[in-house]
Amino acid sequence: MQHRRKKYSTVFHEETEKDVLFARARKISAQLSQKAMADQGNGAREKGKKRTEHSTIAQGGDQKGLPRKRFYRARAHSNPLSDSHFPVPNNPCECDWKEHFPAFFKDATGEVENGSCATENMKAENRSSENGAIVPSSQAEKLEPKVRFADVGCGFGGLLVKLSVLFPDKLMVGMELRDKVSEYVKERIHALRVKHPGQYENISCLRTNAMKYLPNYFEKGQLEKMFFLFPDPHFKEKNHRRRIISQTLLAEYAYIMAIGGIIYTITDVEELGEWMKSNLDAHPLFEPVSEDELDQDRCVELLSSATEEGQKVARNSGETFRAIYRRIESGA
Repeated sequence: MQHRRKKYSTVFHEETEKDVLFARARKISAQLSQKAMADQGNGAREKGKKRTEHSTIAQGGDQKGLPRKRFYRARAHSNPLSDSHFPVPNNPCECDWKEHFPAFFKDATGEVENGSCATENMKAENRSSENGAIVPSSQAEKLEPKVRFADVGCGFGGLLVKLSVLFPDKLMVGMELRDKVSEYVKERIHALRVKHPGQYENISCLRTNAMKYLPNYFEKGQLEKMFFLFPDPHFKEKNHRRRIISQTLLAEYAYIMAIGGIIYTITDVEELGEWMKSNLDAHPLFEPVSEDELDQDRCVELLSSATEEGQKVARNSGETFRAIYRRIESGA
């Protein structure tokens, strides 16, 4: 009996030690979890603080610098066929471009009445330049500034910043579907305007879906240049309808582009490059721009060097495939 009691006592003692060890392990685990959560919270607060600082910079704060991309990272691509929630004007006359380009509208007298453009100067946009493009008269452009360049899927805005310096008198807008990325571009532009007074006043960014709403922003024959740099290839055949270059979409682009306007496309995916080129070749309102003209075009060099994606391709010694076409008149 005594031997049996001793055995049970030993077993009970071992179980008690195990319980104590388990309790200690649970306590340590809880402490580590609390510490990790606290660190995560501090990191989030620090990140939010830094983003606030950059927002302050963009809005004209005392600090100097640009927003950092790492605080605005998002998925590489977004589904253009999905429903997104952001304001879209009913027609181009409802677009308040003064909010985007305040420096260009200080002397503007154009108004919007009953949902239609009220200035008579818009009727002057019929004068043709030497290359056949329909451009507005200088007086009309002065009174009613209009966006002339559109960077569709502008990413982090590298091309816009470069073009702003090359064409300081042209209004240009980047169109981006991803909200964080478009937010970054807006703050970047604001920060550049603060850092360089009088510069970068001609660029802005919209969060919108260019596959659905381009005619809501631009009038017939308004754009002189459109850029499609390194678009989503949508490799699967069932997703080819999501590609930004297609016969249906080219009809829309032709509508909003001026005669003589240029459409620029570039990609590092050969199959997509062939797709875009074949679609442009098949469309009756576009013709390829000659190599001699491309050599003189200041925008061509920027296609592969201005954007983050283009720089990555260059670092990896990748090959690019471009297709650059001009909008022509029907039956030309």
